[in-house]
Amino acid sequence: MGTSNHLIGFLNFVSFLLAVPIIGGGVWLSSRANTTDCMKFLQWPLILIGGAVMVVSLAGIAGACYRNNFLMYLYLWVMFFVIVALLGFVIFAYSVTERGSGRPVMNRVYLDYSLQDYSGWLADRVSTPKYWTKISSCIRDSHVCRNLHRNVGGLPESADSFYLRKLTSIESGCCKPPTSCGLTYMNETFWTSDEGVSGTDLDCARWSNDQQQLCYRCGSCKAGVLGSLKKSWRRVSIINIVILIILVLVYVVALAAFRHNKQLENDEPHGETRMEKARPASIIF
Repeated sequence: MGTSNHLIGFLNFVSFLLAVPIIGGGVWLSSRANTTDCMKFLQWPLILIGGAVMVVSLAGIAGACYRNNFLMYLYLWVMFFVIVALLGFVIFAYSVTERGSGRPVMNRVYLDYSLQDYSGWLADRVSTPKYWTKISSCIRDSHVCRNLHRNVGGLPESADSFYLRKLTSIESGCCKPPTSCGLTYMNETFWTSDEGVSGTDLDCARWSNDQQQLCYRCGSCKAGVLGSLKKSWRRVSIINIVILIILVLVYVVALAAFRHNKQLENDEPHGETRMEKARPASIIF
């Protein structure tokens, strides 16, 4: 029975360590929500899941050390629901970011973004005026478009050089007009047209050379935010999938070891079992 307790304790220590990257993913999403993606939603559920894994793992370690069946039952039940919650997070993150991507543009390295390419719950949430007012204000305050400017030899970047840049989805969608508008490049955030507004895209009329407006009202800007969220959420989800697989394996082995302990207890003389329970077991990692 001692070997099984050592194994259970070790597995709980492993699950405790696995909570660190889960919380780290939530903290990373939180930092991007304040500076890049400008949308706070998934980071707190992820941090709470990671915190729950830590607390439950500590309960499992204590249960293995003192052969406390109540703590072991608590660990097994709560960890089951934590695994289900993490699985739900991964499924949700992939389902709401399934649709939409940037559009290749001829003679351009960067991609263009259109809100028409995105649909579903996340697109509806981002497009809601209540949320978009906060998101667009966050993008403006982050100075992402101002930081887009480059000087080459003391002169503004040329159009040919700009067309070869690999812009982020927010830089492409919010800081410049859609390529289909046919505007002439003057600098990264200033575009002109000798014939007035051209192109059939509604964003062409929404574009403004006012540095406080630019394309923050455009559907392309909303699409750029969605593209950035998709990239961030899927990066975190890939890490969580790996952690989820390890957690499931740890849980299955811990459950088997706990059942083995219960079987040994049922086979042991009553007096011997009580004496063993009176002494905490040492856990060797």
